[in-house]
Amino acid sequence: MFTLNQKLCVMFSVLALSGCSSAYYSAMEKVGIHKRDIMVNRVVEAKESQQEAQAQFKSALEEMSALINFDGGELEEQYHVIQDQYEDSKEAADLVSSRIEKIEEVSDALFEEWQDEIGQISSASLKRKSTSKLKETKRRYNTLIRSMRKAESKMAPVLTALKDNSLFLKHNLNANAIGALQGEMVSIKKDVSALINEMNAAIEQSQKFIDMLEN
Repeated sequence: MFTLNQKLCVMFSVLALSGCSSAYYSAMEKVGIHKRDIMVNRVVEAKESQQEAQAQFKSALEEMSALINFDGGELEEQYHVIQDQYEDSKEAADLVSSRIEKIEEVSDALFEEWQDEIGQISSASLKRKSTSKLKETKRRYNTLIRSMRKAESKMAPVLTALKDNSLFLKHNLNANAIGALQGEMVSIKKDVSALINEMNAAIEQSQKFIDMLEN
């Protein structure tokens, strides 16, 4: 039996060729992968990208701290290190945002389908139970997305600070530049700490939502 990821790989060409979400979902259902499965997979991917972003921003902070304690050598080399950290952090942040959008996309399709199918249930009792489950899933989903978006918003000030410091260092490759950047570190550390905390909350919410969908 194929795993979900294997089936996703098999069907990737369908997505690339169709360019249409509805066609993609229909094609996936033909191989036994439903919107609920896709939702779980995308939340897992978003969770992983958040964990990767956490690690990257921590790495950027470590390099900035090392720069402040720089005691000799080529400052231009340090500039390239900080610039690379900024680029890697921006890439990680963009991936987080992209995967959140993918979750929102499939959630719209899943909840619309779920609501339509509830209307096809003739048993009043089963209809009530399905409606209740849908409401609870939506509630938990909204909590998840709010948490993810809040964590996402915390990346912007850190990226701005990394870019500012990188450009400043580029324009001032001397010891005075290090002194000027020291004053920025308190703010950067505070922003990274807030980001890590919100990311942890979002990761926790992601796992709770995954557990709910899989049970």
